Amino acid sequence: MGSPEKISSLQNPRLKQLVKLRDRRPRDEAGVFLVEGYREIRRALEKKVPLQELYFAPDWFLGENEPALLAQAEAAGARLFELSKEAFAKVAYRERPDGLLAVAPQWRRRLEDLALPATPFLLVVEAIEKPGNLGTILRSADAAGCHAVIVCDPVTDIFNPNVVRASTGVLFSVPLVVDESPRVLAWLRERRIRTVATTPAAEKIYSDVDLRGPLAVVMGSEQYGLSEFWLAHADTPVRIPMAGQADSLNVAMATIITLFEAVRQRS
Repeated sequence: MGSPEKISSLQNPRLKQLVKLRDRRPRDEAGVFLVEGYREIRRALEKKVPLQELYFAPDWFLGENEPALLAQAEAAGARLFELSKEAFAKVAYRERPDGLLAVAPQWRRRLEDLALPATPFLLVVEAIEKPGNLGTILRSADAAGCHAVIVCDPVTDIFNPNVVRASTGVLFSVPLVVDESPRVLAWLRERRIRTVATTPAAEKIYSDVDLRGPLAVVMGSEQYGLSEFWLAHADTPVRIPMAGQADSLNVAMATIITLFEAVRQRS
């Protein structure tokens, strides 16, 4: 590993730019986003994401694997910067940082770019508001073996640092597309992919419906559920039965339950 530039001044312009990248507009203007944490950066490197910069602070390291990760990132083209403990604390967005923060390029994948198998298994989410929920949903889709996640009419930015964190870096491994609901529906119909939409108003229980074959599970926002558009156009509405006082589940939990029922049937 070469000799990285060292930064200790809290007024360093690079540190100020890293702090700005927590907000969406500076991220979009620069076309980059932040990736914090050993696991997340490792997954980015595994998926050949061309990290531009990697900032590290040995005083925050939690284990012994960091030097190998730094060497791997540098070999892949990332420029390394060594930060003092105080400098890293300024740029970290985690409460308990592990001394690793990378800058990665944003990407834009289109529906037409998705390479799907003969029997695709997709997750469509509409207007998810909370970055933590979106990250958890991505992690669930990866665990369930979804071939892609399609985010319709997004409220939260897929490159929000908390999406990256909550997804544990799975953001890099699940093909992800952002598009408008009418275009997504037309694309699904063109490919004869059946849509199953979750809503408390449905008559059918999710586990009583055939979830095999080409399938897209459609989930709505935390506050309002699915829009009238998806409720009117989805092929099969289903509900998760609720026995207690609550009338609905957290969207990430409802997604996990529905996806893994599909996994059970499809296996």
